[in-house]
Amino acid sequence: MTTVLVAGDDFIAPDLFSAALSESLPSAGLGFRTLRTRWPNEPFGPVGADGQGNGGVKEASGTEEQVLEALGDASVALTQMAPFTARVIRESPGLKFIGVARGGPVNVDLAAATAAGIPVTFTPGRNAAAAAEFAVGLILAAMRRITHADAALKAGTWRGDYYAYENAGLELDGATVGLVGYGAIGSIVARVLRAFGAHVVVSDPYADPERAHADGVELTALEDLLRRSSVVSLHARVTPETRHLLNAGNLALLPEGAVLVNSARGELLDYAPLPGLLESGRLGALALDVYDIEPPPADWPLHKAPNVITTPHLAGATRRTADRAALITAGEAARFLRGEPLRHVANPEVLTGSRP
Repeated sequence: MTTVLVAGDDFIAPDLFSAALSESLPSAGLGFRTLRTRWPNEPFGPVGADGQGNGGVKEASGTEEQVLEALGDASVALTQMAPFTARVIRESPGLKFIGVARGGPVNVDLAAATAAGIPVTFTPGRNAAAAAEFAVGLILAAMRRITHADAALKAGTWRGDYYAYENAGLELDGATVGLVGYGAIGSIVARVLRAFGAHVVVSDPYADPERAHADGVELTALEDLLRRSSVVSLHARVTPETRHLLNAGNLALLPEGAVLVNSARGELLDYAPLPGLLESGRLGALALDVYDIEPPPADWPLHKAPNVITTPHLAGATRRTADRAALITAGEAARFLRGEPLRHVANPEVLTGSRP
């Protein structure tokens, strides 16, 4: 019998993992060990005993002790948030596979897993549809002042002044919208925006020009995108090259009254110049789901800046995302247990090793 640890949390519960794996391997002898940790309402802190996250583990929920106690004799682990630090891996010699239900296995010490010969899988695209829908929602809310009108009416103010020409919102129909990044999420956003009648321009050095042409979007340089777009939405990955990709220098290129949306990663955007850009009117509205510091501190300047929409990193939070992530992770575990090629491996150099 193969013993499997299903280490879930409030978003992807353990029974989602166990049900998905049982469906993938209906005739296999599987025994499940269970760990459920709470979804954190506070910023993620260091996990390891060294107080530094043990070799790069971050954004984890639960403790090393909880994981070690729950693992027992399990050879396979499926998780989203549990910390698989160097210590956990070192003290779990029977562990042969770790499946992480996230876009990247940041809660696993990948170097330690690789040294131990443990393949670590992840789930690219698990929340692409959810994140794309949320980005479009933020764009619409910012362009049409939806959240601000709602808050005003609940406070007893009827904002009839939004019919004044200078206060009226913008439309997507006929607008030029710039997407910074054209991966799984950006391409869905583009499809939806084009259905609204927007002209979509894209800045992404890795985008396939033939695909972009077929999708009806225009590839261009970042500076040109910023000059031309009345709405800009970020969908790039964070790398050393893309950190603060949008900053005081190039944000000044935006047309007066532009709308800026970031539901991707906080590191893509330099937040320091944003209050000034809002006060000057260079930015007409700002919508954020991610931040340079999460959560933003109480004295964060954007809390009091005009025309700002903020949400607490919710773009990927849908039930279907949780179901999809569990299914993809379980599918990888099933392939591992059957000795079949894995599809999404973070450390492919271990794949020449033995199977259970």
